[in-house]
Amino acid sequence: MGNPVNKWLTRWLAAGVLLVLVQIILGGITRLTGSGLSITEWQPLLGALPPMNERSWRLSFEQYQQIAQFKKLNTGFTLADYQHIFFWEWLHREWARLIAIVFVVPFAIFLFKRLIPKSMVWPLIILFALGGLQGAIGWIMVQSGLNDTNVRVDHIRLAIHFSCALLLLCYLFWLFMKTTVHGKLYRSRTNRLLSFILILLGLQLIYGAFMAGTHAALSAPTWPDMNGALIPPNPFRGGQVIYRLTHDLIVIQVVHRSLAYLITVLILLRSFFVKGSALRWTPLVLVSVQVCLGVLSLTHSMFRSVLYFAVVHQLTGILLLLSLVAALYLQKIKPGRPPVV
Repeated sequence: MGNPVNKWLTRWLAAGVLLVLVQIILGGITRLTGSGLSITEWQPLLGALPPMNERSWRLSFEQYQQIAQFKKLNTGFTLADYQHIFFWEWLHREWARLIAIVFVVPFAIFLFKRLIPKSMVWPLIILFALGGLQGAIGWIMVQSGLNDTNVRVDHIRLAIHFSCALLLLCYLFWLFMKTTVHGKLYRSRTNRLLSFILILLGLQLIYGAFMAGTHAALSAPTWPDMNGALIPPNPFRGGQVIYRLTHDLIVIQVVHRSLAYLITVLILLRSFFVKGSALRWTPLVLVSVQVCLGVLSLTHSMFRSVLYFAVVHQLTGILLLLSLVAALYLQKIKPGRPPVV
């Protein structure tokens, strides 16, 4: 880390990790406040500024009044109400523009001055491609709610958008780790265990998006039971397994809860039996907090306070994901050159 090139590259990547993390949280707030459909058009340049006068605000509000979310849910909205939800969607998009500037401008400068190692050029180009793809998926998601029938965006598209954001974050974090911790990578059984936990956690986060996009918590807002039963009777009645796994609110919640219990047990086993591993206890602490926040989000799903629990629940889930990614990377470092953690 004494190399000034590595120092600036590391700081740049660290800033990117933080910016993307904040962007994902802003996306969660945008969804929870019902703000995602408040801006009905995508203007990468002209949209950087919000409406600047009364006439512009009225025009923007009139465009929002044409979609189902206003006609079916928010018919009583005043202009002030609209401005409140507009703020969160505008900030979410504005933060995306900030991320683009923070990435593109330093990259161009580093590339021009030949400060980026050749081995990092293509990984960074892939990073930009992932960022562009994420923006495109975001707009496709928003379009699913700009019509006369849907009052919210399609939850499948929401899950894809969220998953791509997490993929982008993890890829960026992995690049950051490569610039800070050096050593030869190798395979081990503990890597396989962590990889399996990460796969399960990825699936769990997808179901978290399903929970959020469908408001599935409202179908059974009790814990540890589900509307009086520990396990709902025959949740797959009538067949159509794939459809029920992705659209049935009770099934979605059953899967989400079950994965939470399984992941917690596996992380607990890892913490006790994989001795000497990197970040041994951090994931266990995070998953414990995550489960508690999940329960609070569920039991408060009918109240306005759910916003606070749900946002912190999402943040903790992302931090858990990053801790496992970091542990996986650190466990891959060849013995004899141990990282300092």
